[in-house]
Amino acid sequence: MSDLPNVDKTRRADWLALYERMLLIRRAEERLARDAMAGNLPGGVHLCIGQEASAVGVCSMLEDRDFITSTHRGHGHFLAKGGDVKAMFAELWGKRTGICRGMGGSMHVADVSKGILGANGIVGGGIAIAAGAGMGIKVAKDTAVSVCLFGDGAANQGVLMESLNMSAVWDFPVVWVLENNGVSEFTITDRVTAGAFTDRARAVGMPAFTVDGNDVLAVQAAVATAVDRARSGGGPSFIEAKTYRIRGHLEAEDAFLGGYSYRTADEIAAWQAPDKDPILRFASRLLAEGGAAQADLDEIEARVAAQIEEAVQYAQDSEDADPELIFEITFSDQRP
Repeated sequence: MSDLPNVDKTRRADWLALYERMLLIRRAEERLARDAMAGNLPGGVHLCIGQEASAVGVCSMLEDRDFITSTHRGHGHFLAKGGDVKAMFAELWGKRTGICRGMGGSMHVADVSKGILGANGIVGGGIAIAAGAGMGIKVAKDTAVSVCLFGDGAANQGVLMESLNMSAVWDFPVVWVLENNGVSEFTITDRVTAGAFTDRARAVGMPAFTVDGNDVLAVQAAVATAVDRARSGGGPSFIEAKTYRIRGHLEAEDAFLGGYSYRTADEIAAWQAPDKDPILRFASRLLAEGGAAQADLDEIEARVAAQIEEAVQYAQDSEDADPELIFEITFSDQRP
């Protein structure tokens, strides 16, 4: 790391760490996109390219003892919370060394030791789990927090209102984070959603905020306030992080749509511009305000690239998952 004068070294180190974590998520997902296209993965993948700032901004304010629940688009959340990229890649390749021993796949990455209660293949599936984790913290009289990361499609599931109400009535230490990327699978969210999402939280007396989800520092600041409130016994908060996903709903999207497109190429390109892309935006700010030199960013790029290649090699070299595990982890004592 270069030594530039007149710069707060703590802030600089923190900002570079945020940048590196976002870049790790982006490069990991870009590699997964290529391998999915090449047919190297045993299952489909739902990527969060373009949404890295919300994942990293949220998880940078959490500790291992804090819980998160995720979505089917959960690779970024997993890595942002400190999950091991090698174990995640091994899982996606269906290997025994995977974080779920190769039996969970892309939509179920989890690591309870890091507070990652799991991604979820069910839209909105993590919502009630996060409320339950908050209830457990409350009963244990602990100061940990539970964070629920969910999308705008999941926000229209009835379980959200039930869980918001329960967490508000009993002051559960839950931070509800809606990653509003404007699209619910293949449908533009505004076409199927009435009113403001934040009003749903306000209806149960919960503080609610909307932030620029592509500004990692804005997300971080909003989450810091919500986490402090939860830890001090103040109850839940609701944060809507407005962002955008660059890739499709899943990498095999074209096979589902049969030529139909719900977004234009111009719209996607606009969100890839330097003033909107979360990584390009933050790189510019680092160079302008954070005291970082281009050499610092190049060093991070090289380090991340090496991590990704090591993770891919680890996954490819690992043994395939053991099908017999099905009788241990799913159908216990039910062997035919």
